[in-house]
Amino acid sequence: MFQFDTLSLVFVALIFLGVIPNLFYSFGYLSHIKRKTHYLLHYFAFIISMVGVVVAGNALVFLLFWELMSLTSWQLILTETKDKSTIKSARFYFFMTHFGFVFLLMFFLLVTNGNLEIDFAQMKEIASTFKYPTLLFFLLVFGFLSKAGAVPFHVWLPYAHPSAPSPVSAIMSGVMLKVAIYGFLRFIFVVLYPWHLEWGVVVLVIGSISAVVGVLYALSEHDIKALLANHSIENIGIILIGVAMGMIFDTMGLKTLSSFAFIAALFHTFNHMSFKSLLFMGAGSILHQTHTKNIEKYGGLIKSMPITALTFLLASISISALPPSNGFLSEWMIFQSMMGSFNFADTSLKLAIPFAIFSLALTGGLAIACFVKAYGITFLGLHRSKNAKNAHEVNFMMKTGMILISLVVVSLMLFANFYIFWFDKVLLSFNNTSVYAKIFPQSFLNMHSVALNGGVVSPMILFVLLVGITAFMMMGYKLLDVKTRIHRTWSCGYTTSAKTQYSATGFAGPIRRFFEWLYKPKEHIHKEHVADHETKFYDASYEVHVVPLFEVSLYESAKKLTNRFSYWIYRLAHFEKTRYAAMIFNLMLMVLFSYRIFAHQFSWATFALESIVMMISIKVLIIGDKK
Repeated sequence: MFQFDTLSLVFVALIFLGVIPNLFYSFGYLSHIKRKTHYLLHYFAFIISMVGVVVAGNALVFLLFWELMSLTSWQLILTETKDKSTIKSARFYFFMTHFGFVFLLMFFLLVTNGNLEIDFAQMKEIASTFKYPTLLFFLLVFGFLSKAGAVPFHVWLPYAHPSAPSPVSAIMSGVMLKVAIYGFLRFIFVVLYPWHLEWGVVVLVIGSISAVVGVLYALSEHDIKALLANHSIENIGIILIGVAMGMIFDTMGLKTLSSFAFIAALFHTFNHMSFKSLLFMGAGSILHQTHTKNIEKYGGLIKSMPITALTFLLASISISALPPSNGFLSEWMIFQSMMGSFNFADTSLKLAIPFAIFSLALTGGLAIACFVKAYGITFLGLHRSKNAKNAHEVNFMMKTGMILISLVVVSLMLFANFYIFWFDKVLLSFNNTSVYAKIFPQSFLNMHSVALNGGVVSPMILFVLLVGITAFMMMGYKLLDVKTRIHRTWSCGYTTSAKTQYSATGFAGPIRRFFEWLYKPKEHIHKEHVADHETKFYDASYEVHVVPLFEVSLYESAKKLTNRFSYWIYRLAHFEKTRYAAMIFNLMLMVLFSYRIFAHQFSWATFALESIVMMISIKVLIIGDKK
């Protein structure tokens, strides 16, 4: 019923590392929530459900806790329903999470022969005899990666996370998405191993596209929580790149590189949990004080909210993968693993891996630009609104939560060897090669790549140098008694004001124009003329609304097609009952033919004959003669 192997225990540790600081923050945030009983009931049920998922020992228990996790998180989004947008976001999330559940249910029904109480090891025996293992793999992709937020299943994240209370946003993005990664890893290792090379390529392409799309949409956002939600898409993509490289190396027989890539993916999973939880807590603190999610209404908060500003800076450095942060270390490992693939002869790998390297490099650069915008516009400069001017630091419990998760971020950097030791144990439990001794051959100070001619990095030494140089400069400043001279900021002879500062829209403008093919922005320029007459003097406001490409092109089109089809079914059922009965008959035929294909040996001759029978039946019974 339950199992407590190394993979389960590692993810239980991840959950508690994210949840314990969140508990402090949540109780400090509670005064901002009206429906407190509703919130607390579903909050603790949500935590229990995530633990239940990662320790489940059979399909029935797994699906039970998975559905509980989905329903409780959906109810947490609905904690505050005063805005219609919140209800819309919750409805969208409910649909997408159950979209994935359907595919997981299909997967379990196929690999258990309908007996959901068998353990995962027995599922492997059934799956090994299944004629279409690639179908099982895609059921896992649709089921778990729709929950994780990978492209093209990512569209719910920028809606659900901003609508939820900030502690819930932190735990959903930081922890819940990693539970989906756990599920994917669990079943590709336990049930579907060994893998096909094409599976790794598929995951690599999904991860690469997710990383780039996530960071590009984050750059265009001015809603601070939506910006962070899009960065969750980006980092899930980075994790999937590591997972994909592990799968590819394993199928190519390179076991050492495979273990290194999987460890990098697990390391980045923990890293993303830590810095994304901290970022959402920081965003929640800012929202708590300014009562707006619009970055353009912030500014100058570093003076009035120093703890929030410092912890947000730490998380921003980490998510931007700047050395010596924990985010830098895991992304460095993923880069190093990809560099070990230079001698592959397979054509698909020669195309996919360079694309992934380019995507990861581009993502790193754009992430730095995005958090320069997010941190600079939010905390630096002058106040851009009265609420920002009147903001002050949050209460003790919220600060405690942010400081605790900051310690987790720092520990992942300074004690990377401890975490990697346990990630190596996870790989050993699945009979993979141990690489811990190769990553740390001499001491914990230096991390080595296992790739041929790989690099070396020392997080501890980099951290000590950074702190030492900073302390030396501050000491020199004090000893030399440098005098502070105050002058007005240079601004072409004009006194600086909030309106003359860089805006988030202006900062992202060059990148937005370069990627206009993706953004497809709708630009609205409003000009107020004097007395309805055009003069050379006027006031103008400039707004840019970015069209979510995947949502419009994929989901809206599917929605319109579904509506048309359902209307056609409605007409058949109410006005043409004979044709409606004929359609049901043809659906039964299709189900029976499909069962034969899955349950018995596939035959092209039989398949062609059944297809002809289906087409004749549809033509005669449903379409009929056109008049």
